[in-house]
Amino acid sequence: MVHLEHGVGRYLGLQTLHVDGADNEFLTLEYAQGSKLYVPVASLHLVSRYAGSDPELAPLHRLGSDQWEKARRKASEKAGDVAAQLLEVYARREAREGFCFELPALEYEQFAASFPFEETADQAAAIEAVVSDMTSPRVMDRLICGDVGFGKTEVAMRAAFIAARNGKQVAVLVPTTLLAQQHFNSFSDRFADWPVTVEVVSRFKSGKQTGEVAQRVASGEVDILVGTHKLLQQDFNFKDLGLLIIDEEHRFGVKQKDTIKALRAEVDILTLTATPIPRTLNMALGGMRDLSIIATPPARRLSIKTFIREHNIALIREAVLRETLRGGQVYYLYNEVKTIEETARKLRELLPDLSIAVAHGQMRETQLEQVMSAFYHQRHHILLCTTIIETGIDIPNANTIIIERADRFGLAQLHQLRGRVGRSHHQAYAYLLCPPRSVITPDAGKRLEAIEAAGDLGAGYMLATNDLEIRGAGELLGDEQSGQIHSVGFSLYMTMLERAVAALRRGEIPDADAPLEAGTEIKLHLPALIPEDYLPDINTRLVLYKRFAAASSEQDLRDIQVEMIDRFGLLPPQVKNLVQLARLRLKAEALGISGLEVGPEGGSIDFRVSTRVNPLSLVKLVQSDPKGYQLAGATRLRFKRELESPDERQQFADQLLDIFAADATEHAA
Repeated sequence: MVHLEHGVGRYLGLQTLHVDGADNEFLTLEYAQGSKLYVPVASLHLVSRYAGSDPELAPLHRLGSDQWEKARRKASEKAGDVAAQLLEVYARREAREGFCFELPALEYEQFAASFPFEETADQAAAIEAVVSDMTSPRVMDRLICGDVGFGKTEVAMRAAFIAARNGKQVAVLVPTTLLAQQHFNSFSDRFADWPVTVEVVSRFKSGKQTGEVAQRVASGEVDILVGTHKLLQQDFNFKDLGLLIIDEEHRFGVKQKDTIKALRAEVDILTLTATPIPRTLNMALGGMRDLSIIATPPARRLSIKTFIREHNIALIREAVLRETLRGGQVYYLYNEVKTIEETARKLRELLPDLSIAVAHGQMRETQLEQVMSAFYHQRHHILLCTTIIETGIDIPNANTIIIERADRFGLAQLHQLRGRVGRSHHQAYAYLLCPPRSVITPDAGKRLEAIEAAGDLGAGYMLATNDLEIRGAGELLGDEQSGQIHSVGFSLYMTMLERAVAALRRGEIPDADAPLEAGTEIKLHLPALIPEDYLPDINTRLVLYKRFAAASSEQDLRDIQVEMIDRFGLLPPQVKNLVQLARLRLKAEALGISGLEVGPEGGSIDFRVSTRVNPLSLVKLVQSDPKGYQLAGATRLRFKRELESPDERQQFADQLLDIFAADATEHAA
């Protein structure tokens, strides 16, 4: 967990402690060198989940040292830099007028009608957004983010169609040769009935062939050019480039990304990615990069059934035969080129009647293309391959994937690989084979459990809570930001970024030293907790505590109370106290009060520098009762009062805050 004021600590559970004459529940956090921090449940708004790296590798901070302060400051500075860079690109785009495409309505309708599937709601929304971007004078820079096989390519094709019919050229940039070939085939099929020329450049083409294509591109004979990073080299001069489509940008190197960045303010850019972009990040950037999320699966698509099993010959044989007997094909993923031929020999012995092909990145291009093409045309039953198939090769007939040593892959990679199957309406299966549990690392075990649990369609969004979230952030913000996210945790970094963006938009310089709002602490010295005998389940208690801490209005608090009474029965006094604390916290926060303590004999109020409380109302209070009220320093008011019962304390706190609120409103008016 990340505590705003103390840094990253390990959560050890909830604990009830007797403090100030009352029982309260605390979150126990362990820091470096075994130090412990007890966070009262009323202050849960100061604590957030740490997502940034493996929980085992999280940087536990030392309590009482400046280690956390330094990490937080550095991350805050970086967030300011990123916000400035993003705003600069954004401002350049806003200032420049792009090409305003015209929508050839009748032709576009015909083209859209030839799409053999029905668009999902998300897909239709993404297409609409792209069309409106292209037909407006602003330069388009849109990111289409959707799980594997959710129809991002169709969105790109509609955009390419509009550009081509407006006499502009389209470049489709993909990370691998195999993917280039596949996109070329898809685009050629889709544009077969239209006077649109589609070409491809990849390492499968000879130098002479590539040269010829380059000449035709320069003279404007080629409308859509699909290719790997070769497209970005000097040899290719487009006659009139209007649209750049980028597939999986995060797989390109720094140099290519810089070339793309230079184009950003010049031509319309559409980026496709299967890496989930967290919604928090989307909100933090607030419209600086247009984002469309396709989260709904195509109709009739079934989720992939995922099994984690120990390596077992009989299981492999059964899985392969089950798939081939229903006319399907199988990917067998084995990621060691040195011994892949030996594995092929064993598989041929195990399954003598089936045709097995081998594909890996060290093969000659032409040979690799032949193997892939033969598998695509169903001449082989099994493709024994390395992770070369990770990006986007679409073979609808392959619906079982067997991954050997699945414990060696990252979560994102397993999710991508599993997405190679289940692309038609047949039930797909993924078998993740690993050594006995005692041998694999605890982290690998957790990754495998996560991928097995997230078997549903669109699961990328569920898995986004971990390393995909970080990858998604790296993709939008640049890879070096991942380091800052690791140091302070994802949600805190997003808060910093949001603040920096807001400051720059107001025309201010983001202040890296400005303290993050630490919330308001309310102490009434009475038991405020959800008793164990009222709600025994510790996880549900924790969720409710978090909801109380996150409530932003009295209506939220009422809703939580109604729900609790409905689920668990009438509220005991301790829970009523918890509700009162949350209510007072909302009132005090709105007035810019950082702390309020009311005990049996009085207490104190601490004001923030930016408080809304009218100073005159404090002066009036002190003058009306000098013994009862005293100012202590510039930001604290002390008061003496006999307040024995909990009700008296709550009423007194309420009245005091109401006086301040009324005066503050008058003062503002």
